[in-house]
Amino acid sequence: MTEKSSDDHTAEIFRVRAGIVIEAAPEDIFHYVSDLSRSGEWSPECLGGTWRVGGPDRVGSVFEGRNHRAADVVGWAPVVRGTWTTEAEVVEVDPPRRFAWAMRDSAGRRQDSVWSFEVRPVPDGGELVHAFRMGRPTEGIRKIVSGLSPEQAEAFFRDWSVKLAGDLRTTLANIREVLGKRAGESIRGNS
Repeated sequence: MTEKSSDDHTAEIFRVRAGIVIEAAPEDIFHYVSDLSRSGEWSPECLGGTWRVGGPDRVGSVFEGRNHRAADVVGWAPVVRGTWTTEAEVVEVDPPRRFAWAMRDSAGRRQDSVWSFEVRPVPDGGELVHAFRMGRPTEGIRKIVSGLSPEQAEAFFRDWSVKLAGDLRTTLANIREVLGKRAGESIRGNS
């Protein structure tokens, strides 16, 4: 958890990022990771989902994700368990460099909770950086910490940061494995 002074409007609850080099063309990497309907192939929690409005090629598109979290994930914390759905709104599309989406609240409003992929060319393919940033607390975070003591809330933010960092690393490793198996195939033809 990153805290800033009370007069600084850039205070963050979470900021995590991880990177990996993938032996694939940056354009192919970007095309693959920007199609969130394929996230079930790589995400530790998202099982996939459906584009409700638009698609991965334009800002404002809306994705409904199906998710699953096991009981032992930060098992002591009062977080959603089992299967649930979320809505996300595409907030940035800059092929083949950057794709970002923000989580929406239960009323469909964009929250200060943004996931992103950045692709940079490197000699053997592309470096893929996956990041998550949360500024103002989301609807879900407010609900989680509302019943916690200050010490428990601090422990939750610490433990959840560790979980998020692990999820990013797992996601990247899974993407590299999937794209490695598809070497020589047209990634775009599989979407």
